[in-house]
Amino acid sequence: MPVPARLPSWAWVTGLTVGAIAAVTVLGVQADRGSHPTATSAKPSSTASAQPTPTPSAPAKVPDGSGTGRRVVYSLGEKRVWLVDASEATRRTFTVWPGSVSPDPGSYTVSSRNAATTGSDGVQIEHIVYFAAKSGTSVAFSNAVDGASPPPAASGTKTGGVRMRKADGTALWAFGTVGTTVTVVK
Repeated sequence: MPVPARLPSWAWVTGLTVGAIAAVTVLGVQADRGSHPTATSAKPSSTASAQPTPTPSAPAKVPDGSGTGRRVVYSLGEKRVWLVDASEATRRTFTVWPGSVSPDPGSYTVSSRNAATTGSDGVQIEHIVYFAAKSGTSVAFSNAVDGASPPPAASGTKTGGVRMRKADGTALWAFGTVGTTVTVVK
């Protein structure tokens, strides 16, 4: 039986390195050729609800004819507010719950602010930003202290509060200082 030749140590290291590189390469190719997750369309089952699934949408565009420059824009029809900076960029937009008294379309100015009080509907409110009056009722943006949406106004009750979510109220309070223009559109 022949005696195997003895290899130098560098040959063993080189052989192990080449073998390791080959193994990693093979595993990499297998991983690359393996299955990859793909998007599939889910088909509703026969027990699925017929309710539509909400889909995210692009932020609502500031209404045409709402003025220029730094301002708060309030759309009566969309029940939405925009905070627009001097460069015409929308800093924030959000939906609101209007009271039973709405201002007429036009341009107004924030006349005063109140950190907190009780609304005409008995709800504790904060971040009150007054900008208009109609039929003896003050119209102001505000949010409920507890963050709740307003209950429906009692029949015949005049409320001029334009309520919003708590985070939106905080943003409007910071933006809508006394003298800020408020544009109301249909």
